[in-house]
Amino acid sequence: MQLKDPATTEVASRRAVYDALLPMTATRVLELGCGSAKRTREVAARAPDITVTALEVDRIQHDKNLTIRDLPNVTFKLGGAEAIPEPDASFDVTIMFRSLHHVPLDKMDPALQEIRRVLKPGGLLYVEEPVFDGEYCEVMRVFHDEECVREAAFLALQRATAAGVFELVTEKFFLTPKRFTGWLQFEEKIRTKTHTEHRLTGAQWNAVKARFLRSMTPNGVQFMMPVRIDLLRRPPA
Repeated sequence: MQLKDPATTEVASRRAVYDALLPMTATRVLELGCGSAKRTREVAARAPDITVTALEVDRIQHDKNLTIRDLPNVTFKLGGAEAIPEPDASFDVTIMFRSLHHVPLDKMDPALQEIRRVLKPGGLLYVEEPVFDGEYCEVMRVFHDEECVREAAFLALQRATAAGVFELVTEKFFLTPKRFTGWLQFEEKIRTKTHTEHRLTGAQWNAVKARFLRSMTPNGVQFMMPVRIDLLRRPPA
């Protein structure tokens, strides 16, 4: 396992990657950190016999998710990865779309043990994590530096495989584009971000804008975002 692969050149969509790596027929799926359920919808639509339990730790977002009426095969629950309100060996697949690095540092190892508990023997854990590298991260570093927490998430996975909690099936790196028409769109995104409230000083805004505009072209800005997938398996009993 490795934290990043600077030689990565493959460009792919997140959807295409998990479609290729995850079997989803007659599957009980647990999604941890479902947010606004955008990915939940995609997973739930994969096959008619999939059932999804989607957990979200933020109560405000969870309450919004409970108002969703057009996902009959999805059950929304309040909870985090370190305390999953489900019985042992309940799921075939657990998915974490960019949520592991949001688990508190002292709870990452217990969370992975908890995920093992609710997975069936031989069940899969799919972890998608953004790699802290590239021009976009240098823009964000001014006010929202996630390098340490993303590295901590990787190290927790590495410890779990070394200890035999999980075994590594495959590790994949790819690039996905992130586009902005210009500075105003980027600024609005930062000001209205829901899961993290950013309060930037005038000096920080100036520094962020200067870094952002380095990548500006007549057609806007396109950042290539590196992503790492770790597909793990609970060892068979």
